[in-house]
Amino acid sequence: MMKICCIGAGYVGGPTMAMIARQCEDVTVTVVDINAERIAAWESDELPVFEPELLETVKSARGRNLFFSTDVETNIREADVIFISVNTPTKTYGVGSGHAADLRYVEICARRIAEIGGGNKIVVEKSTVPVRTAHMVKEILGAAQNGFEYQVVSNPEFLAEGTAIRDLQNPDRVLIGGETTPEGKQAIATVSGIYERWVSKDRIITTNLWSSELSKLTANAFLAQRISSINAISALCEATGADVDEVARAIGADSRIGPKFLKSSVGFGGSCFQKDILNLSYLCSHFGLPDVAAYWDQVVSMNDFQKSRFVNRMLETMFNTVSGKQIGILGYAFKKDTNDSRESPAIDICRRLLEEKACLRIYDPKVPASEVFETLGLPQPDDEPSSSSEPVVTCCESAEDACEGTHALAILTEWDIFRDLDYAAIYDSMVKPAFVFDGRNLLDLEALQEIGFQAFGIGKG
Repeated sequence: MMKICCIGAGYVGGPTMAMIARQCEDVTVTVVDINAERIAAWESDELPVFEPELLETVKSARGRNLFFSTDVETNIREADVIFISVNTPTKTYGVGSGHAADLRYVEICARRIAEIGGGNKIVVEKSTVPVRTAHMVKEILGAAQNGFEYQVVSNPEFLAEGTAIRDLQNPDRVLIGGETTPEGKQAIATVSGIYERWVSKDRIITTNLWSSELSKLTANAFLAQRISSINAISALCEATGADVDEVARAIGADSRIGPKFLKSSVGFGGSCFQKDILNLSYLCSHFGLPDVAAYWDQVVSMNDFQKSRFVNRMLETMFNTVSGKQIGILGYAFKKDTNDSRESPAIDICRRLLEEKACLRIYDPKVPASEVFETLGLPQPDDEPSSSSEPVVTCCESAEDACEGTHALAILTEWDIFRDLDYAAIYDSMVKPAFVFDGRNLLDLEALQEIGFQAFGIGKG
């Protein structure tokens, strides 16, 4: 029986290993992490990651051939295949700060694998990494001199949060990169064989290591580029009286362009897009391609511009001040159907509004209040609320509560529940004039205006 160990119990490692365990009943899959609290959550019905159908997938295999553990050493030693699925954030220090990927956690994993040994192993890069990271992993493993042989394989994830289980069940493609040596080809075949249990062979793409690593960064850069492109056009639509949704529908009908990722919004977020573009830009600069680096930097700049533009429109519309005004924030996750707020546009927008002395009432159905306060750099509220002054940020238990008594609403995440709110009742509970700023083009602006709202969307002239 093959034994798989995945190092890292986060947004990628947990769901991916759950799907492999469900589809491969004769394979033992163990997810390890040094965070005991996270491991305990994976063993409960309150998973640390919210994803539609994830709990059902985990429960279908948990205890049978899917396990979660803090015993890193034993599970690395006994594994035949080790997936490295740890965080690779953007560096905040030293050379490459603000652009390059921080690979210290990947390096720690490689050194731990080399130290523990336990037999010949295939080591799979699942984390998003820069080109030639596999070379670093191979160097560390090769220097172990423990008598064992290691093959390094790149198998980047292409999951979209909110649809991760569907993406794993029916992927557009599975990408596996390895060396062109006989041993490397055998390692590719072994990893490919895992996925072939439920993915057709024509969807499994094999490449060399460097192509696989670069493909992941490029895929995210291209997707983010489309969002920034349509958001750039949304600014022009507002200036000219055009409708960005109509423009997107017209150009998306061209088969050469297609309709996906042409939904204008307040901006992209999540753990991957900005990080991977900055990483790609850094690589271009490192290899002497400054013009190419500048091209990709502009995708991030346009995303920042879109968030600033949204706040500026709120200020201009609300008589150039939001100081002391209550603003309802509907949505804090970077997209619907996830509890992930990493790089969420809502964070920057809320920070800007707080700088303008606004008071915020925030509601998201999945992001906990503790995370809201942490990402905004605010102290956690006391158990006993202060009676001396009204809180600057209040996390509410419902959307209706977040809207009550506010001067304006900002829709920052496209949760479906926000479509069906009783906006007539909400309007009655708000200070007049009442404003709605729809950062996701989720609502019917004309219907809101008939109720009495002054309502604004993205790219709506």
